[in-house]
Amino acid sequence: MTFDQLHHVAVGDLTFDVRTLGPDDGEPVVLLHGFPETSLSWSAVAPMLSDAGFRVIAPDQRGYSATARPEAVADYTMEHLVDDVLGLADAFDLGTFHLVGHDWGAAVSWAVAAHHPERLRTLTAVSVPHLAAYNAALRGDSDQQARSSYIGLMREEGKAEDVLGEDDGRRLRAMYDGKIPPTHVDAYVDFFHDREALTGALAWYRAMTAALADLPSVSVPTTYVWSDGDWAIGRASAESCGEHVTGSYRFVELTGISHWIPEQAPADLADAILERVRG
Repeated sequence: MTFDQLHHVAVGDLTFDVRTLGPDDGEPVVLLHGFPETSLSWSAVAPMLSDAGFRVIAPDQRGYSATARPEAVADYTMEHLVDDVLGLADAFDLGTFHLVGHDWGAAVSWAVAAHHPERLRTLTAVSVPHLAAYNAALRGDSDQQARSSYIGLMREEGKAEDVLGEDDGRRLRAMYDGKIPPTHVDAYVDFFHDREALTGALAWYRAMTAALADLPSVSVPTTYVWSDGDWAIGRASAESCGEHVTGSYRFVELTGISHWIPEQAPADLADAILERVRG
């Protein structure tokens, strides 16, 4: 079995495409991707975790899986995204599990950890810090405000799809900074040429509410991985992230790495994950 093989896993009325790797009896590690990517983003990290004896489960999340793509924006609120993670865990008969998330996947991971700590063994959040830290910076830090200005476009229904899709996805390609494998860029651009897939992914932005800023602190043993070359997340929220974790906490800063940590620095990220999951 390879990580390239997609499995179809039913959760309620939705069916998710899921990549898996590693021994069935290994401790489970669930990997959540961000935007604009898919579970393919974990293809370099997953084998390192599998080789260490862990069972890796990486879904294409709501809006990305073609058969898990409801039309209403209201179906993409954080509550639904969290329920998807728990539903997938239940489908795989996981009692507790390690959770790793990058970008939007990190945002969902923070929410799972805050509201359902009894389900998690550990949390590793990548790039995006605890949402209370992020939103505090968004309110008061001019650097973070500038970095987050792109979100306004993402929330514009129709316009964002047009802008990101035109000229063979030129602006979409530019988002990857030339930092991830060209084959992955081509795969993502080809994936998002399907306008329904792009709309499903953008629905995450359009479903955002102010309630995200009120996320409780996290008691789960946590590692937060941030890179100083991240164009989306500034230092202010990264360094204040630990203020919102009451359990064991480690902050890992990667130097000279862009936002796309799972693909640009997979070995460093795998090391951080393994250090956390091994306790």
